[in-house]
Amino acid sequence: MPSLLDYRRRIRAVKNTQQITKAMKMIAASRLRKAQERMVGARPFSKQIVRMLHDLATVVDEEMHPLLATRDLSAPGARVLMIVVTADKGLCGGFNTNLIKAASNRMLEHPTRHHTMALIGRKGRDFYRRRGMPVTFELSGIFSHLKYSHAQEIARVAMEEFTSGRIDGVELVYNEFKSVMQQRVTVEQLLPIPRLPLDSAPTGGIEYLYEPDPQKIFDSLLPRYVEFDIFHALLESAAAEHAARMTAMDAASKNAGDVIDSLTLHMNKVRQAAITREIIEVVSGAQAL
Repeated sequence: MPSLLDYRRRIRAVKNTQQITKAMKMIAASRLRKAQERMVGARPFSKQIVRMLHDLATVVDEEMHPLLATRDLSAPGARVLMIVVTADKGLCGGFNTNLIKAASNRMLEHPTRHHTMALIGRKGRDFYRRRGMPVTFELSGIFSHLKYSHAQEIARVAMEEFTSGRIDGVELVYNEFKSVMQQRVTVEQLLPIPRLPLDSAPTGGIEYLYEPDPQKIFDSLLPRYVEFDIFHALLESAAAEHAARMTAMDAASKNAGDVIDSLTLHMNKVRQAAITREIIEVVSGAQAL
């Protein structure tokens, strides 16, 4: 049975851990506020450009731009670049685990594909590197100072791989911020740009008039679409990571409090037993005299 000194040491250690988890919760909360503001500000533009590009891709000829080329990703042997956005740090609950599990399940759903990885964040990089997955691109340490140039760098690699024909498609896997308590793993097709059935397209098959010529418009618009879609995913992932860490640290602080209460109760029982034993020894000694 542990001694009174052992219990006091364990309670002191748990209290120190609780102070750390409370501090991490407060830091995550302050960073979440800033990340959430950036994410909310980017959402309207992201939704609008995605809606417009999906609409345009439905009605224009795929030969107008290399990024509009349609390829069958369900065909055996299709080559897919999977961009997996994880965190650089742990202590954020199931944030990274759920994301990696979703990416792995996606690969298992399409066993005939040849998957290569573009890994954003240290946790995903370390996981897939240990398992020997082919990695085309990796980038870590960006979420502490996330910039649009990071999305441009990732998009440049994805577009080069797609237009050169080395891959047939690009998929983006990231955590979407829903609320402080909830993050949703999202898997979306980035390239080729998804085409809607013509009868279900929002335009209803309306023909577009371009000014200036379509080539200049698509040369400017399509790369920007890929860049901003990736940037939006990075912003969503950053906000979701801080929310997950805040929730995890709050739960850890509460659990530490429960452990402290339990240890204090056991310590008091041990102390009470020691006092009772000493009283019995004194009484027994007095009776013997």
